[in-house]
Amino acid sequence: MSYIMVDVESDGPIPGDYSMICFGAVVVEDGLARSFYGQLRPISDQFIADALAVSGFSREETLAFPEPQEVMESFAKWLGEVGSDRLMFVSDNNGFDWQFINWYFHHFTGCNPFGFSSTNLGSLYKGLVQDTFKNFKHLRKTKHTHHPVDDAKGNAEALLAMKEEMGLRIRL
Repeated sequence: MSYIMVDVESDGPIPGDYSMICFGAVVVEDGLARSFYGQLRPISDQFIADALAVSGFSREETLAFPEPQEVMESFAKWLGEVGSDRLMFVSDNNGFDWQFINWYFHHFTGCNPFGFSSTNLGSLYKGLVQDTFKNFKHLRKTKHTHHPVDDAKGNAEALLAMKEEMGLRIRL
């Protein structure tokens, strides 16, 4: 099994009505050397300026991004090259990130290589420390910049720290 840490930036709260602007993915393994970055042309005329601003891109810039089908097909190919019989989607906010990745995969490629489930990093940490008021973010080494590869890498660093420093039993 391979854990893939994913982070999504969008221009609104839900897929379909709004668009995934960019996303990053990192294979959770020593070195964190394998990553994917995708920018996607909006699928809707709707957008929320404040949500888009988080990504650092203007609406005009996003309109020049590649077509979503092309990006999602490339992502699926990259995931296939990870070399695992099972891929586990994990993110800091899987309720948000998963809905976009899942919707885009099903809409543009017909299936989701991750299957039907995901893992929430924050919930995993809370269970590990047995305290729902605790937060894992101090375990990140890479600064949280809202560039999705940076953010996925920082979250992957946190998961590795949970394994190596805190005794989380996980096969990576």
